[in-house]
Amino acid sequence: MPYINVKLYPGRTDEQKREAAQRIVQAVMETCNVADPAAFAVVFEELTPEQYQATAVPEFEAKRALRYDLAQ
Repeated sequence: MPYINVKLYPGRTDEQKREAAQRIVQAVMETCNVADPAAFAVVFEELTPEQYQATAVPEFEAKRALRYDLAQ
């Protein structure tokens, strides 16, 4: 089942995170043919800039081959 972990700096409200989660789930449902939104786990992990550098950057560097970057 889809597990989506969103790492970001603090400052978003629960309402903003809920809206983002709904949009993410909808997009994945449509593009990957997943019929049940209850099958998803969407996690928002708030990290300070220091935590981001220490944990997220090494993680996504290690998974570079698995990433789909949209910024070109």
